[in-house]
Amino acid sequence: MKTKQLGTTSVSISAIGLGGMPLSLSGRPSESDAIAVVHRALDLGVTLLDTADSYCQDETDKHHNERLFAKALQQYQADTSQVIIATKGGLMRPNGSWTRNGNPEHLRKTIRESFEALGGKQAIALWQYHAPDPEFAISASLEPVREAVDAGLIQYVGVSNFSVEQIRQAREVVEIVSVQNQYNPWYREPERDGVLAYCEQENIIFLPWSPLGGSRRVKNLPEIKPIAQLAQEKGVSVYSLILAWLAAKSPCVVPIPGASKVESIEDSVKAAEVALSAIEIERIDQATV
Repeated sequence: MKTKQLGTTSVSISAIGLGGMPLSLSGRPSESDAIAVVHRALDLGVTLLDTADSYCQDETDKHHNERLFAKALQQYQADTSQVIIATKGGLMRPNGSWTRNGNPEHLRKTIRESFEALGGKQAIALWQYHAPDPEFAISASLEPVREAVDAGLIQYVGVSNFSVEQIRQAREVVEIVSVQNQYNPWYREPERDGVLAYCEQENIIFLPWSPLGGSRRVKNLPEIKPIAQLAQEKGVSVYSLILAWLAAKSPCVVPIPGASKVESIEDSVKAAEVALSAIEIERIDQATV
């Protein structure tokens, strides 16, 4: 598996990560099947596992995915010292819905809970503020995050669903090494709003969430003829091709596709070996305009 540096840190991460959300929402696989997915990802060289306190069914199930990842690593029969678990905080799941909560007291509490859910023995490798809450200044929401860094609960910090100006505000409080925004063939706002260019310029890793467009659109990928044809030419699935397309967009991009089946992560990691020319990238660009 190819690797990239996590921003300006000395930490290496796999060029393809594993998104844990499908392992913990409604309709999730059994725990044993979920752990098998994580273990297969590790077997294939994946060292970046992306999770969140809110990857769960509802508030009574909070931190489910973090505990699952921690258990999977504990049971893995090989070295996991290079594995990075990136988690997030700042979203709530009342009755299964999604709401923002940037209250500093809530973030202070959920950071501690995430630390415990992930094992409680070493700092959270990467903690990301899940989404800015308009009810609270970014500087106020990130103050407990900076405190957690100083206290050794968090090693590195990222943000999610942030604009360039919001990233700048965050960097005035604490060093930011990653940005996680939506990015896929149907949602290419990071190319237009300056976030992708800013991350590349500032050596910040960009983690595209929903890289395959979500459950509805991903099913339609094989029906888009230019993409299906190019995938056939490359000898890969349309899903692997799209992940390779994202990675080719900028050296700072590290796709984090979700997976709830072993076959899915096996297919996703193949994207790291797919080389695309400028003309081929343009073919995909035009196919989903």
